[in-house]
Amino acid sequence: MGIFSRSSISRKSKDGMKIIATAFFGVTFGFLIGISFPSLSITKVSLPTNFLPSTDLSYIEEKGSTIATPDSHKAWSSSKSNDSSSSGPVDKSKIWVPSNPRGAEMLPPGMVAAESDFYLRRLWGLPHEDLQSQPNYLVTFTVGINQKENIDACVKKFSGNFTILLFHYDGKVSEWDEFEWSKTAIHISVRKQTKWWYAKRFLHPDIVARYDYIFIWDEDLGVEHFNAEEYIKLVKKHGLEISQPGLEPNKGLTWQMTKRRGDLEVHKITEEKPGWCSDPHLPPCAAFVEIMAPVFSRDAWRCVWHMIQNDLVHGWGLDFALRRCVKPAHEKIGVVDSQWVVHQTVPSLGSQGEAVDGKAPWQGVRDRCKKEWTMFQSRMANAEKEYFRSLQVEGSSNSTTATTI
Repeated sequence: MGIFSRSSISRKSKDGMKIIATAFFGVTFGFLIGISFPSLSITKVSLPTNFLPSTDLSYIEEKGSTIATPDSHKAWSSSKSNDSSSSGPVDKSKIWVPSNPRGAEMLPPGMVAAESDFYLRRLWGLPHEDLQSQPNYLVTFTVGINQKENIDACVKKFSGNFTILLFHYDGKVSEWDEFEWSKTAIHISVRKQTKWWYAKRFLHPDIVARYDYIFIWDEDLGVEHFNAEEYIKLVKKHGLEISQPGLEPNKGLTWQMTKRRGDLEVHKITEEKPGWCSDPHLPPCAAFVEIMAPVFSRDAWRCVWHMIQNDLVHGWGLDFALRRCVKPAHEKIGVVDSQWVVHQTVPSLGSQGEAVDGKAPWQGVRDRCKKEWTMFQSRMANAEKEYFRSLQVEGSSNSTTATTI
C-alpha cells in the first residue's frame, strides 16, 4: 500500500513537469513566430461569406443603386486616390467637395441628393419599381372646404401628367376624401395662411425641380373653357416663361392685360388707361400677369421664389416685379387667350381675418394687402439703390487704388 502511494506521487510529479515544460515551449515558440512576421491589417483579411450575417442585402443592391455597395465604395475611393496620388494617401475621414451644395461638402458627390419631388412612394417592394408614372407638371390650389365642388371641377381639367397639391387654410383635409383624385393628391394643412406663404415654404425650387411648369392658382376659378394639356402646348409654342389663362371679360377683371381676346391664341401686350404705362414694354401694358392664376416655368420659378418675401404673405406687388425674372420680359410673359378661365371673385380669405378696431375681418385683410403692396415696392426700390451704390463705391475704390499705383 505504501509502495503504491510513493509510486503514484512520483508519476504525478513527472507529469506536472512535462506540462510546465510544454507550456513554456509553446509560449516561446509563439513569441518567436510573432516577431518574425509583419503585423496583419484586419482590413485586408477576406473572410468567408459564411462568417457574415445571413441578412438579405438584395434591397440595397437593386439595379441602378449606388448606395452602400462595396463596388461603388471601392470605385469612389479609387477615384479619389488617383486624383490625389501625387499628394499622398487620401484621408477618407475628411471629405471636402466644394462643388457640393452648401452643408453637403463632407459627402461624396455620388450621395448628394440636392433635389426632390412630390412623387408618392410605396412602403414595400423595390424603390426603382415604385413609380408607374412621373408627372411633368405641378398644379397647386390654396383651398377651403366651401370651394370643394369648384376645386373638384378644376382638378378634373388636369391630366395624370400633373401632380395635384392642395394647401388647406381652414384645417379641413379628411373631408376631401370623397374624391378619388384626393387619395393621390398632396395635402398640406396650415390654418389661416395665404397662397404665397405656402409657396415660399413648401415650393422651394429644389423641391419642384422635376416639374417643367408650376401652376399656383386660387380656388375661385371657373374652368369650363380650359384644358391644361392644350395650355401647356401654347405656352411652349409661344415661348412663355410666365403666363396665365385669359380672363372672361365680363367678370372679375382688373387689368386690360389679362382680358381674354377672342381672336388670338396668346397676347403679350395691351393698352391701358392713358398715363398708366411709362413704357409700352413695362407693366401693366406688357411683361405682366396677375397673381390669381400664374404659371411659371422651372427656371422662372427659381427666380420668383427668391423674390417672395417671408412676411409679405398676400403677394400684392409681386405681379409688377415678375418681369425681373425673365429676359426679355415683354416677350416671355403673356396671357393665353384660347384657354381661358372665369374669375369668380369669392372673398374667401377675408373670412379668415379677425375684427380689429371695429373693422370687419375682410377689411383688415384688405388693408394689409394694400400695405404690403407699398412695402414690397419700397423694398425693391431700396434694394436696387443699395446695390448700385455699392457698385459705385467699389468702382471708386478700385479707381483710387489704380491711381495710387
